[in-house]
Parts: sequence; C-alpha cells; structure tokens
Amino acid sequence: MQAAPVRATAIPTFSTALRAVESLLMSSGQRTARRNAWTSVLEDRRRAKDRVEAQRVLEAVTPARP
Repeated sequence: MQAAPVRATAIPTFSTALRAVESLLMSSGQRTARRNAWTSVLEDRRRAKDRVEAQRVLEAVTPARP
C-alpha cells in the first residue's frame, strides 16, 4: 500500500489573505468600490509625481529671470 503523495501548497501572502477576509466580510459592490477608490489614489499619486518631474524639467530648461 502506497501513501498518498504529499503536495506542497504555497503559503498565501498577506495581501491574498486580506483579500480573502475582505471577500467574506464585504458585499461585492462595496469591495469593488474600495478597489476603485484605491486605484484612483494610486493614479493620483502617479500624476502628481509626473507633474513634479515635468516642473523640474521646465525649470531646468527655462532661463532664470533677473
């Protein structure tokens, strides 16, 4: 008689575990709204970073006024 093969299962990451708990606690609509809000925050941060970079480039190429 052979023993059943042992499968190595990956340990879930913290974010995976958090999403699992979130899916149990929240309704689908609220989860989608939260995800959309976070995506919006990340996009705003990216645009702000791009804006600062563009401002630095413009200041570097624009001659200083006396």
